[in-house]
Parts: sequence; structure tokens; C-alpha cells
Amino acid sequence: MKKTLAKILVAVMIVTVAGASSCKNRGESRKQKEINPVELEALEKKIEENVYPLPTSAEVIKKLTDMDLGYILGATNPPDNARNYVESYNRSVNLGVYGADLSYSTLYNMQQDVIDYLAAIRTLALEQNLSKIYDESLYDRIKENFDNRDTLVTILTDAFDRTYAYMVDAGQANLALLMVGGAWVEGMYLTLSVSESGGHLSGFESTLLEQKKSFELFLELASPHSSDPLIERILAAVQPVKDVYDTLNTSLTMDEIESLKKAVNSVRSELIK
Repeated sequence: MKKTLAKILVAVMIVTVAGASSCKNRGESRKQKEINPVELEALEKKIEENVYPLPTSAEVIKKLTDMDLGYILGATNPPDNARNYVESYNRSVNLGVYGADLSYSTLYNMQQDVIDYLAAIRTLALEQNLSKIYDESLYDRIKENFDNRDTLVTILTDAFDRTYAYMVDAGQANLALLMVGGAWVEGMYLTLSVSESGGHLSGFESTLLEQKKSFELFLELASPHSSDPLIERILAAVQPVKDVYDTLNTSLTMDEIESLKKAVNSVRSELIK
């Protein structure tokens, strides 16, 4: 997914630059400049490193709304908890958790919750100079598009992409991965919270299996940084989920879904306390 998006962005940049060059040199005879393969690969890699690496929580939550699974009051992490997260680990993990909660409240049109979760995110993001991404203009864009879920997903995904890119560019790739891990756990927790009502839906099972692929990608990205104490901590925290996923095949029974739910709930409880 990251490589595909990187190639698309590079292609757009090349076309844009070529177009600008064409306008600048219109009427002049010139040789077409070839793209250096080494430079192209380096550009793709740079863009790839700055793209949010998993399906965002907004994309995951939208699948719940598409299946007409209802909003569960009290399921999300209370916004007031934001003031309790003072360590870099807890702040970064719960920046991801609250990002998922923001997606949940946004796509279910819970307007007061949207305001509250934007405030919670700003509290956590202030130290990392990210609060400007979650300012009043973001809420205004959300408010204007409450009736268009596809647009809301685009708006939220853009915010997550900008957050991830900012952290990576600031030399905080480890904190960015903590955020991604927190968002994955909370998105999975919210998905499994409706397992009793949604377990019989075919789309529900496929969503859980798709999340397995996302989880494996997260581990693949985080594992090379396992010597970092913060990454070591998140990898240890999510081990119960890995243990369950390692036993699953290409289809799920209700007992397996329940085992996965217990593991995710246990991990999530540790992350948000």
C-alpha cells in the first residue's frame, strides 16, 4: 500500500514538474530530460517513509458504518484521560487511540464527541507541536461534511498522514510507530465491541482478517526498532494479540473472535490506563 501510494505521488510530482517546465520553455526546442532511476527510487523511498503505513482508523471505522453497526456509547477512551498521559510512551500511544476515537465519533456523527476528542488530541499533540493539525479549521471541515462519510475519511486520513509525516521528519519515528500501534489497537477494540451484533455478517469477518494483515505490517515496521525501549515496550504490550492471531487461519469461528476480543481488550486496557 505504501509503495503504491509513493509511486502515485512521485508520478504526480513528475507530471507537475514536467508541466511547469513545458510552460516555462514553451516554443523552445529542447531535449526531454530523462528521470534518473537512482533519484526516482530515492524520492519514492522518502515519500514512502512519510505516508501513514497502515489503513487509517477512519478507513476501518467506515466499514462498521457501512455494515450499519450502531455506535456504542461509552466505548471510547474518555477525553478527560488525556491529562493523565505525561510520558512520551503514553502520550504517543494515546495520540493514536484518540485518533481512532475521533474517527469513530466523526463517522457516527457524534458532534460533541468530535469537539471533545479534537481537544484531547490537541492536549497530547501540544508538546510535539502538532496541535495546529487539529485546530478549529479541521473541525469546520468535518462539520461541513458530516453527511458525506467518504469525504470525512479523506479529511481524517489527511490529518493522520500529516501527523505521521511531521513526527518522522522531526526524528521521532519511534513515537510515530507508537501512535500507529495505539490507533490499531483502538480501531480493533471498537470493531470487536460490536462482535455480538456483527459477528454473523460476512463483512465483519473480512474486516478482522484485514486487520490481521495490518497488525503484521505494524510488527514488520516496528521490529527493526526493537532495541528502542519505547518500541520494545509496545511490542511486548501487543504480544497477546499476536499470540491469538498466530493461531488463526483464513476463516474465523465465533470462539476465535471471542479469543481475539479478550486479547485486544486486555492490551487496550494497559495502553489507556
